[in-house]
Amino acid sequence: MRISEAQIEQIRISADIVDVISSHVQLRKRGKNFIGLCPFHNEKTPSFTVSQDKQIFHCFGCHSGGNVFKFLMEYKKISFVESIQEMAAELGITLEYENQKSEAEQSETEILYDINTSVAKFFSDNLLKEEDGNIARKYFEERKIKPQTLRSFGLGYCPDHWDATINFLNKNNIDIEKSLQLGVIGKSDKGKLYDKFAGRMIFPIFSPNGRVIGFGGRIFDAREGAAKYLNSPESKIYHKGRTLYGLSHGKDEIRRHDLAIVVEGYMDLISLHQHGVKNVVAVSGTAFTDEQVQLLSRYTKNTVLLFDADTAGVKASMRSIEILLKQNMNIKIATLPKGEDPDSFVQKNGSDAFLDVISRAVNFLEYQTAIFEEQGYFNDAAKSAEAIRELVKPVALLNDELKRSFLLKSIAEKFGLREKLLEAELEKAIIAANKFPVQEQIQKEKVKLKKISEADDVKMPPAEFRNEQEIIILLFEENEQITRYLLDHVNPDEFQIAYHRILAHLVYDALINDEALRISTLLEKIEDEKLQEYLLEITFEKYLISDVWDQRKPENKEKRLLKYANDLIKFFKLYHLEKEIMQNHALVEKAEDEEEALRLMKNGHMLYARKKEIEKGNY
Repeated sequence: MRISEAQIEQIRISADIVDVISSHVQLRKRGKNFIGLCPFHNEKTPSFTVSQDKQIFHCFGCHSGGNVFKFLMEYKKISFVESIQEMAAELGITLEYENQKSEAEQSETEILYDINTSVAKFFSDNLLKEEDGNIARKYFEERKIKPQTLRSFGLGYCPDHWDATINFLNKNNIDIEKSLQLGVIGKSDKGKLYDKFAGRMIFPIFSPNGRVIGFGGRIFDAREGAAKYLNSPESKIYHKGRTLYGLSHGKDEIRRHDLAIVVEGYMDLISLHQHGVKNVVAVSGTAFTDEQVQLLSRYTKNTVLLFDADTAGVKASMRSIEILLKQNMNIKIATLPKGEDPDSFVQKNGSDAFLDVISRAVNFLEYQTAIFEEQGYFNDAAKSAEAIRELVKPVALLNDELKRSFLLKSIAEKFGLREKLLEAELEKAIIAANKFPVQEQIQKEKVKLKKISEADDVKMPPAEFRNEQEIIILLFEENEQITRYLLDHVNPDEFQIAYHRILAHLVYDALINDEALRISTLLEKIEDEKLQEYLLEITFEKYLISDVWDQRKPENKEKRLLKYANDLIKFFKLYHLEKEIMQNHALVEKAEDEEEALRLMKNGHMLYARKKEIEKGNY
């Protein structure tokens, strides 16, 4: 059973996002919008903005944003359907359910989520209820994992047969090809299907909102040629480099403590949760990626790394430190006694002893210095100089000059060196890291442009880029007359920036299908989170065109918006025509015969004539 699109739209229109959010967040009016402290990350200066006109919210700090349903989903950790049900109850709207759409009518993403959810339940039932699961139940009992914890993390077991999962999929009419895409089953070179996770304990991997996106499978006994851990492959819903194990279970406690403890493995995190230490995430034995750090930074800027004390763990710590520093995270490193990991330590000593270890975590410089001391670097003058240069390198990754200054001072004091000497080393390290102060803003702009273009070779002057961006903003002004006028003269495929093309097509499709042009509705059709963030950011007060117009004579707003749309179209058309003229001119110079040159020159005259018409406003 499902809720009809018409009812969802009715609830969306009936709800006032300001009223809903005000019951959870203290808001105050600023201009056309409302602002407050973001409930999704810790901040002292309000960056959380709510638009009553557009019925959307956006935080310029952590980039969370969306419509009223998205707010309830994020704030209360509930599903999309639950957010609709809650709003319907609040508004006194009786929900009417209709039959579930066929698979062909469902979005591909939802089908993939549904498959993972069904398979996760199959694995869980095998562990908790079936005789086949005895071996896994015994293992977890020996590891002192309680049944409640098994259920909380959805832990499971895949029977040690080549076709147990395949039989389950067939019995429940679950798409085999999509199951292959998700990696819950495999196919041999000869085309034979088989259970990929056969004989393994299963650790479902969840998105931050608690949806099953993949699986990790741990083998019981070492087998020749078999990996100890097997993870789901990358898919449309699972990207390993953007996922942190346990974030969905621990994000509330991470926010509350304003601290994330980072461990390596699934069992480390699960044991800590069972002992009441819940502000934890796991990186599954790998170093952090930029995307993982960006994700974590939505909940806190403070981290304690707790990796194994072996060589691999130390290397993972050092790689993670660099990534975290680049994202301006505050880092400390905690160390357990040799031979212990978080799971074994908390099982033997309890949560208080574990939290004591966390409280004695040291900053990354102290940690790195201790490693060099242990390796005997400071027993030799040449090696000492090398070690100090290595200590300065991560400092160069920081954008905050004040932090850099304090850290440099602490290195100087520890080794009795002149700060000026270290400043010279820091400058070299900054150059090596391509962090010239003058280049920092340029680099940021390059990164920003890369995020919103589909290819690195998109070369676009700032004025032309801004022209495209302003057309997009105007398309999302929720003014049908202006939208029609813009799309009558600008084809969505003419935009050079991929994000702009996608957004223009989104509005165009809604217009020709006679659907709502409200941004709060259109947002739900965008699956790419970065694209959602980009749209919310440019349509809010920081860039909003309508605010500029409303501050002037409000009674002439429509006329001014139409004139503004005309100006944007003229600039857009002239820019594209100028490129065409230049290309034609280059072809004239390269023409190999007179006839070809004359044809191109004639084309050039036509282009110039067209340019004059556009300048007059004849599009």
